[in-house]
Amino acid sequence: MESKNHHHSGTAARRAAAEDTPAPRVLIVTAVAAEREAVLRGLNGSRRFEVIAAGAGPAAAAAGTAAALAAGSYGCVVSAGIGGGFPGRAPVGSLVVASEMLDAALGAETPEGFRSAAELGFGSVSVPAPGAAVQALAAALAAAGLTVSTAPVLTVSTATGTAGTAAALAARHPEAAAEAMEGHGVAVAAQALGIAALELRAISNPVGPRDRAAWKINEALDALTAAAAILREVL
Repeated sequence: MESKNHHHSGTAARRAAAEDTPAPRVLIVTAVAAEREAVLRGLNGSRRFEVIAAGAGPAAAAAGTAAALAAGSYGCVVSAGIGGGFPGRAPVGSLVVASEMLDAALGAETPEGFRSAAELGFGSVSVPAPGAAVQALAAALAAAGLTVSTAPVLTVSTATGTAGTAAALAARHPEAAAEAMEGHGVAVAAQALGIAALELRAISNPVGPRDRAAWKINEALDALTAAAAILREVL
């Protein structure tokens, strides 16, 4: 009888200890201040999250992520911001949770067309996101009434601005739903330190001919805020 009670009290102690253990901190990396502010609004003061604006493009994103990860302790990193959606795959105002962060520009031009660094044998161009976390986040966003898709997100250094480039990218990456400029950089920095990375994009414009006046930036930032509130619950 005594040993049974001891067993129960030991289980209770372990359960209490687990509940007291704080969830791992999460680093969220945006490019610009407006994205950072949109995310912070959604997080509503949660101290588990650190949100930085590391700058635009994969190099600034990777450097900022690596510096932040070296200075703190984090269980997960999220690249978050607005982006372009491929028509028919990610409509303006919707959200995309990346299944992988893929550098669409790293490679070489050849007489037969573009070949990726992976095809040429000098490095990976993709970092997969952890599937369970991707599915949990996408399901929670959908349950909150937000329009969300799960697909590869392309990282580019030059935002697409013509129908020709958009068609070439869509042909090379038929599964991709969106493009942005930081995800792969964030993911490479996280991967180097053995930390899981996710990418979350709110779609402000279609990938294709550049029509800045038609971009729905405020709507996309509002979607990012709504998504950040769900991130707080899921992560």
